[in-house]
Amino acid sequence: MRDFKISKKVLWILIAALSVSLIFSFAVPAFAAAAESVPQDAGIVDIVKEAFLEIKHDIYSVLIQNDNYKHITDGLGVTIEITIAALFIGLALGFIVAIIRSTHDKTGKFKLLDSICKLYLTVFRGTPVIVQLLIIYYLWLGKMGIHENIAAIIAFGVNSGAYVAEILRSGIMSIDNGQFEAGRSLGFNYFKTMIYIVLPQAFKNTLPTLANEFIVLLKETSVASFIAVKDMMKGANALVGFTYNMNVPYITVALIYLVMVLVLQKGVSILERRLRNSDH
Repeated sequence: MRDFKISKKVLWILIAALSVSLIFSFAVPAFAAAAESVPQDAGIVDIVKEAFLEIKHDIYSVLIQNDNYKHITDGLGVTIEITIAALFIGLALGFIVAIIRSTHDKTGKFKLLDSICKLYLTVFRGTPVIVQLLIIYYLWLGKMGIHENIAAIIAFGVNSGAYVAEILRSGIMSIDNGQFEAGRSLGFNYFKTMIYIVLPQAFKNTLPTLANEFIVLLKETSVASFIAVKDMMKGANALVGFTYNMNVPYITVALIYLVMVLVLQKGVSILERRLRNSDH
């Protein structure tokens, strides 16, 4: 679940374990090949040297030779574009749904719209994003001739919007009702109070959680290749197809995702620290 949180210590332990597993998955085949290629009386030093030569050869032949790395770097640009565009759609849709649902909870208005929003949240929070992606593209948008990148942006944006909506709704509901009374005392109606007073406070309170949603969205885009989007995973699959090497392409993509997530996670930590300091 997206709302699940772990401590920083446990997070770094998991990251270290993942890094070690990636290194082992990359090095073990090289050491196995080295052990077979060197003479039987060779020592451990010779095997290690041969293994590093195997790794160097694999990296060169798979990534560097013929500029093969461009399959992944070009895909990285597509991944970032889809993530950012889907984020804006998710934020816009999440704001609308959160306002409708919180207004219904506070005033009882918009019963029909609230029921539609509940159905939307139930469907998109209750089914896997990859299933949503396949249905949206192959059953709807793809048949209309819409490009797969646009279909991916819409699918991920609509999916993210369901989570953003609940995050913002919880932020709105946490604002004291006295803020609405203060807005009315200033001559604002309900919606002006919501826009100018309540939403800015709710957005500030939920900003770290929204930032984490951005990280989740970035990782979820890795399944975009299922509808032929030329993202990083599609580039990695292409490299596997004509080099017959799975280790280098997939581990490279995994490390790129890991670095991006670590950078974003650091940004979220800085953001949370500044928000805490601004409250004092």
